Amino acid sequence: MNTQQIEQFLSTEFDGFTVELNLEHERGDIILGRPPFNVIAMSQRDILRQVFEAFDAHSGIRVIVLRAQGEHFSSGGDIKGFLEASPEHVSKLAWNVAAPERCTKPVIVANRGYTFGVGFELSLACDFRIASETTRYALPEQNLGQIPGSGGSARLQKMIGITRTKHIVMRAKRITGQQGYDWGFVTECVPDADLESTVDAMVDELRRFSPLAQRTAKKLINDNEDASLKVAIEMEGHCYSRLRSSADFKEGVEAFHSKRPAVFRGE
Repeated sequence: MNTQQIEQFLSTEFDGFTVELNLEHERGDIILGRPPFNVIAMSQRDILRQVFEAFDAHSGIRVIVLRAQGEHFSSGGDIKGFLEASPEHVSKLAWNVAAPERCTKPVIVANRGYTFGVGFELSLACDFRIASETTRYALPEQNLGQIPGSGGSARLQKMIGITRTKHIVMRAKRITGQQGYDWGFVTECVPDADLESTVDAMVDELRRFSPLAQRTAKKLINDNEDASLKVAIEMEGHCYSRLRSSADFKEGVEAFHSKRPAVFRGE
């Protein structure tokens, strides 16, 4: 799709969430919109994936933000929908929820209140999790005789280890935003009144960097998650070498020596 087609798609009225396009600040927002608990319907997940992909393809967007209306991010999925969904639909859930991870651009999620089930899994697939002190994270599927099905336990184990993951998953324990920060899966934990301003500041911070270097760093770090140290170092070296020939790197070096802000163009 070209930019006009992308913007036409993003202007659609979506079920369960809204979209904001702020080209002045080079950001695209996805706002969950079923307050008070912002339950995420089964049908909603595939459309969320398509919106993430549209934002990623939009040349005017540098940073993607996922947030929600009201005092809770999301209490999770529509339980009834799981019983009604076909096996084929269920088999695609993890792929749809992984959309933020596949985006080449940085994705920030703003969490407050209940961040349960698929709401937690979506957040784990983002690059930066900003939590309000009101945030409560949980994967409560054990209460339903089930386990997380969209990457929740797998991503958590990579981030915080087997013992803490078992504590959250097997005991269906709720974890505060501060605990999430202390355990290493939350980027920042802030007072509730500061959540939006903290996200805004991070968007502007990320916009200062080279889009090319940002894309390279995100893909490298994600790809290296399952690599040995030797392979990871080699991959990092190849990426570093490629960026040395970029116009952005030249601009960054010249700006440093000239003591001026760099103007990166992603080239």
